[in-house]
Amino acid sequence: MAQSTNVAPRRPANGKQVRADRTRASVIDETVRCVLEEGFAAASAKHITERAGVTWGVVQYHFGDRDGLLMAVVDDGFNHLVACLGDLQARITDLTGRARTAAVINAVADAFLSPTSVAALEILIATRTGRADVDQRHLADLFSLLTRLGRYVAEGLDATHADAVGNLIWTTLMGAMVAGMAVEQPIDVSRELRALIDVVSTYVEVQLDGR
Repeated sequence: MAQSTNVAPRRPANGKQVRADRTRASVIDETVRCVLEEGFAAASAKHITERAGVTWGVVQYHFGDRDGLLMAVVDDGFNHLVACLGDLQARITDLTGRARTAAVINAVADAFLSPTSVAALEILIATRTGRADVDQRHLADLFSLLTRLGRYVAEGLDATHADAVGNLIWTTLMGAMVAGMAVEQPIDVSRELRALIDVVSTYVEVQLDGR
C-alpha cells in the first residue's frame, strides 16, 4: 500500500484577505488617477483618502505613510514593465526582422505608456531629490534592463550595438511619457512608434549585413 504524505492542502485566501488586497489595489489605482488627472502636487494624503473613500488609518495599515503609498505606485508600474520584458523572449521566438522589432517595441510601449507607469515616472521625477539610495538603485536596475532591449530585437547584434538600440527605444518612449504629462488630452504616438520601428529595423539590417 502506498505511504500517505502529510502535506497540508493550500488554503485559498480568506474573505478578509481578499477585501484587504482589493482595498490596497483600489487606493493605488486612485492615487494613479489623482497624479494623472491633477498632477503630483495634488496627491496629498488628505486628497487621496478623499478620492479613494478610505480613512487615513487604512492607508497607514497598507502603506505606512504617503511616501510608502507613492513608492507602492512606483513598484506597481515598474513591476509591470519588468514582467513585460520577462515575457518578451518567449513571445518573439518565431519572429524575425521587422516583425520581431515591431512586436518588441509595441509590447514595451504598451507597458511603458500605461497609466501606472506614467504616474510612476511623474512620482519619481517629483521626488528625485529625496529618494533613498535603495530607490535610486531600483531605478538604475530598471534602466539597465531597458538598455538591453536591443538584444531582444536581433540576437546577431554585438552587445554595443544592441544596447544602443535598447537606449534608443526606451529614451524615445520616455519622451512620449513626458509629452503626455505636459498636455491634458491623450497623445497618439502611433506614428512615432512606426517611425521607431522603421529606424531600428533598418539599423539592425545594416549592421547584420555589414558583418
